[in-house]
Amino acid sequence: MDYQKVPEPGDGLRLHLNENTGGCSPRVLDALKQITASQVAFYPDHGSATEACAALLGVDPSWIVLTNGLDEGIWASASSLLRAGDSAGEAIISEPAFDMYAACVNAVGGRLVAVPPRPDLSFPLDRILAAISPRTRLVFLCSPNNPSGLAISDADIRAVARALPAGALVFVDEAYADFARGSFLPRLAESHNVVVGRTFAKAYGLAALRVGCVVGRPEAVSLVQRAVPPYSLNVCALHAVRAAIDDREYHDGYCAQVAESRELIYAACGRLGLEWWPSEANFVLVRVGERAKALVRGLAARGVFIRDRTGEPGCAGCVRITAGIVEHTRACLGAMEEILCDAR
Repeated sequence: MDYQKVPEPGDGLRLHLNENTGGCSPRVLDALKQITASQVAFYPDHGSATEACAALLGVDPSWIVLTNGLDEGIWASASSLLRAGDSAGEAIISEPAFDMYAACVNAVGGRLVAVPPRPDLSFPLDRILAAISPRTRLVFLCSPNNPSGLAISDADIRAVARALPAGALVFVDEAYADFARGSFLPRLAESHNVVVGRTFAKAYGLAALRVGCVVGRPEAVSLVQRAVPPYSLNVCALHAVRAAIDDREYHDGYCAQVAESRELIYAACGRLGLEWWPSEANFVLVRVGERAKALVRGLAARGVFIRDRTGEPGCAGCVRITAGIVEHTRACLGAMEEILCDAR
């Protein structure tokens, strides 16, 4: 697959939201064109898309609930396990964290328990375990983490799960697992209180169509499913996800581009004397220091957008750069070097 021919976005180079910078597979567009008037008029059947996702992830279809983006899976978990005004309903997050966790916990009236980060942003297992109480109902873990890109070991996830009170759940957000070396999915069979969230927004390029899923043993995933509407995904999303899954060459080629782009970012950080975190996701967190905001502004003026993470716990002076199409990464790094070298 020749990704170099992919046109750049008309509104600039979007390297701030961890999107697929190469777009979706051409098969997705072909599938959307095949949708008939009757399919648009009738309520959609999720069966074939669920089966396709189950086959991809190596689980039985009864272990999967499709969601309108992974965000809906996060919200459904909070909605199902937390109750407004219930003093027993606490959800734990490990900072820095994807902001949707806190947003969903607050939206349903739960109590948020935020665990502060270690200086190196490594997973603070001891702090998570210390935060668990009889009131804990939900623990959100992101692996690889956003924004650090660091993965959480299976052993640490199992340790958290073992420490939970009865009826509580660990939600392992694996939005970036397509780019990582491992996944907790093979451990789900032995984990009655863990679910894994996946999205087709990143590696498959379906962010605008909103396709995600939550995976787990039936008794665990049912806690999430009861808060998900029966027709959550529309017919376009259902056709698109089947086509995207079917095009393994496109998916694998894009993941290879991401891996190469990460190495380019690491090398540029080395040349520029910047600290960075080795990432298993499609982005790299970089500590620029006091020049971070000026870098974000300078790149934006050139039509290149990266994410300012300076305000997040443990991320002082940090920016996050999406690693996607190699050509796009080279353009971003060239502009970065101009701005930072001029500032010296």
